[in-house]
Amino acid sequence: MRVATGLSVLVLGAGGIGHAVVSSLETGIDRVDPFKDMKNRPQGSHGMNFLLVGTDGREKITKAERKKYRLGGAPCHCTDTLMLVHLSADKRRASVVSLPRDSYAEVPAHTDRTTGKEHSAHPVKLNAAYAEGGPQLTVRTVEGMTGVKIDHYLEVDFTSFMETVDTLGGVQICTAKPLKDSYTGLKLAAGTHKLDGGRALQYVRSRHIDGAADLGRMQRQQKFMAALVKQTTSSGVLMNPVKFQQVASSMLRSVRADKGFGTDQMLELGKAMRGFTPASSEFASVPIKDGSYPVKGIGSTVKWDTKKSRKLFRALREDKPLAPHLPKQPKATIVGVAPEQIRVQVYNGTPKDGLGQKVDAALRGTGFNTTRSPLNGGPRDVERTVVSYDPRWDRSAKALATALPGCELKAVKGLGGTMRVEAGSDFTKVQRVKAEDPQRGEFGTVTGDQVVCP
Repeated sequence: MRVATGLSVLVLGAGGIGHAVVSSLETGIDRVDPFKDMKNRPQGSHGMNFLLVGTDGREKITKAERKKYRLGGAPCHCTDTLMLVHLSADKRRASVVSLPRDSYAEVPAHTDRTTGKEHSAHPVKLNAAYAEGGPQLTVRTVEGMTGVKIDHYLEVDFTSFMETVDTLGGVQICTAKPLKDSYTGLKLAAGTHKLDGGRALQYVRSRHIDGAADLGRMQRQQKFMAALVKQTTSSGVLMNPVKFQQVASSMLRSVRADKGFGTDQMLELGKAMRGFTPASSEFASVPIKDGSYPVKGIGSTVKWDTKKSRKLFRALREDKPLAPHLPKQPKATIVGVAPEQIRVQVYNGTPKDGLGQKVDAALRGTGFNTTRSPLNGGPRDVERTVVSYDPRWDRSAKALATALPGCELKAVKGLGGTMRVEAGSDFTKVQRVKAEDPQRGEFGTVTGDQVVCP
């Protein structure tokens, strides 16, 4: 989750900023050695691979912030979020793969970093690898599960996340439905919101919004990271030395990185990221076979789909894109129900010939399941377009109304599952809309431009 901050380290890099500025920032990074004495590692791949880790440490959070953003409780000193980020060899694409924290994993033999006790290989939840053996055991475990060699390691916390978002001036998020989580205190109405650091932290931590639990949370984290890329690359931060230093200092103050991630690497990444846009990033989650796989002594874990996950990680090793190639689509407003799921009967409520056909074709063009046979309404003097709907399908009606700006919504009990649109003389155009959950392809992948605000 806080890994979004880690990604912004990659995105910010040092685009257009001098070597001296970056060198001064590097001295503020806390160093770890996650690759010490590691043997029998996977073969290196084309491009560069980062393991981004967000721990549950909260020591630097003030009492007021803990109370306001529901950050109480004792930390487990484990990883709250893990993501693999692959930067392509041509530096034009970043592939981000979320690894569920409750994934079933088998850690190799190691020495417990807390007790000093020797452990043989044994099953755990993936996030427990950090508690037992820190960054090194986490890297060893992830490499063993994925077959992907990790080139660099980045670890972030709550503080750096909030400060980075605030320094950037907030990040814009869109939601087609209200989001509420009593555990984190998140409360967002449907629409567009600019989140400051604290509210952004609530957004990416929330997993009690609906039945999607951690899967839904990972998708929101990916959406936030795409928005963070957009905010960073479009705000001029990369080309403004003063702003860059403010943002980078906020991030690096609480970041831990491997010893090999230094000035040269940051400059290289910054140069590569200058031309990045949300479309340059793609986000995927490991294919799941069983979301509640029981393990004695551990509890319910997330079991990966072996065949599909191997294919996914092979694509990373071979430097291939994960997202399906889709033709560029015009901007569209996000709605809570996919237009393809909404049945619509169009009526012409005016004397204007062909208006019904025009509205029907326009609605069908943005995805609505129209009858393709518009009819004439009753009185032919309707001034304002009316959407009539059965109250049981109110979410579908709101999605349809979004496509018809200025229309009137009219609830009609017993109307059934087909919406009725009576086109009035005020009709000018149909606004393009799309579902909040876009097509995700074979690996559940989306590109950043599919999930940021239009």
